[in-house]
Amino acid sequence: MGFFLFRKKKRIWEKFYHKNERTVDVPPMSLYEFLYEKNIDRMDNIAINYLGNKITYRVLFHEIDLCAKAMRSQGIRKGDVVSICMPNTPESVIAFYAVSKIGGIANMIHPLSAEEEIKKSIADTKSVMLFTVNFNYKKIVNILGDTNLYKVILISPRDSMTKAMGIGYYLMQDRKIKLPKSNESFMFWKDFRAKGKNYNRDVLNPTTWNEAAVILHSGGTSGTPKSIVLSNGNINVVIGQAQIALPENNDRDSMLGILPMFHCFGLVECTHYPLSIGACLIQVPKFDAGRFDKLLRKYRPSIIPGVPTLFEALMSNKHMDDVDLSNVKYVVSGGDSLNEERNLAVNDFLKAHHCRHGVVQGYGMTETSGGCVFSSTSAYTLGSVGIPLPGNDMKIVNPDTKEEVDIGQVGEILISGPSVMMGYLDDEVETNKVLEKDKKGVIWVHTGDLGYMDKNGCLFFVQRLKRLIISSGYNVYPSHIEEILNKHPAILNSCVVGVPHPYKVQVPKAYVVLKSEYKENLKLRSEIKEYCEKNLAKYMIPKEFVYRESLPKTMVGKVDYKKLEAEQ
Repeated sequence: MGFFLFRKKKRIWEKFYHKNERTVDVPPMSLYEFLYEKNIDRMDNIAINYLGNKITYRVLFHEIDLCAKAMRSQGIRKGDVVSICMPNTPESVIAFYAVSKIGGIANMIHPLSAEEEIKKSIADTKSVMLFTVNFNYKKIVNILGDTNLYKVILISPRDSMTKAMGIGYYLMQDRKIKLPKSNESFMFWKDFRAKGKNYNRDVLNPTTWNEAAVILHSGGTSGTPKSIVLSNGNINVVIGQAQIALPENNDRDSMLGILPMFHCFGLVECTHYPLSIGACLIQVPKFDAGRFDKLLRKYRPSIIPGVPTLFEALMSNKHMDDVDLSNVKYVVSGGDSLNEERNLAVNDFLKAHHCRHGVVQGYGMTETSGGCVFSSTSAYTLGSVGIPLPGNDMKIVNPDTKEEVDIGQVGEILISGPSVMMGYLDDEVETNKVLEKDKKGVIWVHTGDLGYMDKNGCLFFVQRLKRLIISSGYNVYPSHIEEILNKHPAILNSCVVGVPHPYKVQVPKAYVVLKSEYKENLKLRSEIKEYCEKNLAKYMIPKEFVYRESLPKTMVGKVDYKKLEAEQ
């Protein structure tokens, strides 16, 4: 089988890589085949530790095969889109790789998304099957008739728990959920899995480097929701790059899996990467900052990836004083940048707890399959998010002229490389705005972010060109929230800004102007809040609503959101 080879011209950061590290070789195969080939000789290693339930790679691949056969028994074919709307559980991993095995495309959805958001994602991607957590049953019943779904698989977080823990979860959670007694469109995980046992045909349907594998959802660089299509090669190449950037990691390691699989960082770097190197993925379906110390004591992970808010929770936990982190090889921060002050604070904390390295930062976006720049220990510069990963290229350009600027000068960050997305789903106009082909035929991603490069090629993030709120590592786009708010019959206009939050860094705050025939009162406030709960993901719902007679305007008559931001 041939190999994909990506080469690039020499750039100033290449001195941080050995000559044989400047190219990345990735076999042209699916995510499932890549995972299997990487682990064919370590089937007895623990692949997943889910709340104490340890699953070997042998068992994992057996379950993937059963799930793939069950999907084929229900008519799922190569090229079909299957949606996965799940927290971090073994079933989410199994379903994800089973979709890849049969040549399908996995559409990843936040399980706490609003009903309308789930419907839109399923409808836009033309999904025909859905794997979802059981507490979403009511939402799915309400939208089923407006989609192409013909089978929904309901999964409980307790399906893979140990027996004792499963009983406790049932008493505390599952027994409160109203589930179908008889509905041919719905099937429980146990019954669906049984379908695979009775399907005796081969289900492996190989896909190659440049075939679509995953659809993830983000605001894109323009701030409006986008469905981002990534290929097998886009994602697999990141694994090869990560192995060069994190050379100490191996199949004896364990990674803390807090970041969710519907998030690019959580899917690529925090799920596919550890499993592809034969490490153990410690799955955490719901993170509790107050119990962070117990998590570290019990599982002793050697790799801790997270967003800046995770490290804020780590440092603010009152029970961390005697927690020893000497076994931790890497602490990796992504999803947002750490400024120098916070970076130093995290480093001091890690050093005080005997961690061998300080935090290393990464920079990327869903359009680049996650991390495309990384501050490995060899290229570490305080305040920098790092250098391009092997095979990637980077330049800083004037946002107006698109001409490359000098070292140290701020401009828009452009990235090229093998992890660059295939494009936005069914949106050629927006794709062409973001992906630009230069005179040499190289495709560059316009990130919509401002930054500068130092003399060593290290990237320093400055700010975003577009309005954006980062809340607990999630991108929250004010323009999207405003669009939803302005559709409410009582709202004339709105403006959303980010306000500081002690743990989440920022949360959205909405300024609202009502139509003249409506008056602010408790009932209307409650209706607007309920409307937001139905139409926005939980992390997008404004934490505060301010009702005003008017909003400040710029000289050209636009809402002056910067003035409202300044008020904060």
